[in-house]
Amino acid sequence: MIFDIFRTKKVDDFAMTLAHELAKRFPPEMENEIEKKVTPKRISKILEDVFVKATDFKNKNKLGMYKKARLGNTFKWELQDLGYSEKFVELATEGLIVYITKKNEK
Repeated sequence: MIFDIFRTKKVDDFAMTLAHELAKRFPPEMENEIEKKVTPKRISKILEDVFVKATDFKNKNKLGMYKKARLGNTFKWELQDLGYSEKFVELATEGLIVYITKKNEK
């Protein structure tokens, strides 16, 4: 049971799934295309949907500090691999970390 902290495949897979879901709704190419403007409100909604899924995953899997960090890092690396700008990757990752580290409101 103590070694469960190091079993991260499920966390890594979920983080990659989140990044790819984001890429489907807001592809990296759209970040800089002037003719295909996406409003900040739409981007915020897409990110919020991703963050809510991450929070649900955290709650169902009882992630500790290590696995939360692993989720954030894997998400970040996958966004970088998908071709997002450094600025967007940092913004999205920071938002994800804020959401999954908030205490549950009951």
